[in-house]
Amino acid sequence: MPKLLIVDDSALMRKCLGDIFKAEGDFEVSFARNGAEALSMARSVAPDVITLDVNMPEMDGITCLSRIMVECPKPVVMVSSITSQGAEVTLQALSLGAVDFIPKPDGTVSLHIEKIRVALVAKVRSAAKARLSKSRGLLERVRHRTQAVDCQKRSAGSMRNAAMTGAGPVNGVVVIGVSTGGPGAIETVLPRLPSNFPWPILIAQHMPESFTGVFARRINGLSELEVVEVAQPMRLRAGVAYIGRGDADILVGVRAGVLTAIPVPASPQHAWHPSVERLVTSALEHVTPENILGVMLTGMGDDGAAAMAELRSCGGRTIAESEDTAVVWGMPGELVKRGGATLVLPIERVADQLRRWIN
Repeated sequence: MPKLLIVDDSALMRKCLGDIFKAEGDFEVSFARNGAEALSMARSVAPDVITLDVNMPEMDGITCLSRIMVECPKPVVMVSSITSQGAEVTLQALSLGAVDFIPKPDGTVSLHIEKIRVALVAKVRSAAKARLSKSRGLLERVRHRTQAVDCQKRSAGSMRNAAMTGAGPVNGVVVIGVSTGGPGAIETVLPRLPSNFPWPILIAQHMPESFTGVFARRINGLSELEVVEVAQPMRLRAGVAYIGRGDADILVGVRAGVLTAIPVPASPQHAWHPSVERLVTSALEHVTPENILGVMLTGMGDDGAAAMAELRSCGGRTIAESEDTAVVWGMPGELVKRGGATLVLPIERVADQLRRWIN
C-alpha cells in the first residue's frame, strides 16, 4: 500500500485530495499544512510519494522541495496554479527534482476537483514508482542556474547564428517525444547541442498550454540553440528547437514548398498532447526516413512508440532513453519492447549521439 503525504495549507484542498485517494482504496494518506511540517513528516512518515502545494506559509513549496531532495529524497508531484507565474514556479520545481505536476482546478475546489481526478491519480501512482536520478538532483540544477546567465548572454548571438545556418533548405529533422520528467530531460539534452546544429528539432512534451511558452523561454535561456513555442506555422530552420504548444498538437507539414512546424487542435483520437504519435507520423509523410532522427525520452504510457517503431522499420534511426536515467520508463520502454530503438542510451549521451549521426 503506497504511503501518500498531501501537503497544502488549505483545509478544503487537503480534504478534497484526501477523499480522492482514500476512495482508491489502496493509499495510506497523511497530511501536512505547510512546508516545515511536510519536511518533518517526510522523515518520520517516510512517504512513497508527496503532493506539494507551491504557496504556503512558514515554508513555501519550492524551499520545502529543495530541502526534501537534499535531505530525504522522495518522489514529489507539485500542485500549482495554471497562471504564467504558477508555470514559472512549477518549472523551477521540476528543475529541482519534482517528478511531475498537476494544475489546480479552476473555480471552487469542491465543485471542480473531479476535473483533475483521473490525471492526478495516474500521476501520483506513476510518481510513486519513479526513479529519482542523481543527475537531476538539486546540486545539478544549482550548477545549471549558475551557468544560465552566461547562456543568456550568448543567446542573442546564438539566435543570429541559428538564423544564418537556417537560411538554406532543411533536409532532415529530429523529433523528440517526452512526458513525465520531461523538463529535466530536455534541460539535459538541448544545452548540449551547439547553435549551428544542422537540423531543426521538434519536441512534443506533454504539458498544458499555459506552461509551454514559459518552458520554451526557460530552455532558450539555457541553450545555444534558439528555442521557441509553436503557436503559429513556423518555417523549419537549422539550429532551432520547436516546442509544441500545450493542449494542442504539433505536425511537420509543407507550406510554399518549405518544411514547416504547424500547430493543430488536439486530436480526440490521442490521449496525450502534444501527441508524439502525430508528430512522428507527420514527419514520415514529408521527410525521408533516413533523414529523421527519433528520440523517446522519459514518460508514462506509450505515446509515440508505434510511430517511432515504424520510423526505424522504414530506415530511420531512433534513441530510447535508458531505464537507468528515465524518471518513468514507460514511453522509452515501450519503444524498446516493440523493437523500435536503434540505441538505448542514458540521457547524458543523447545529444552527443545526435551530433555523431548527423555529422
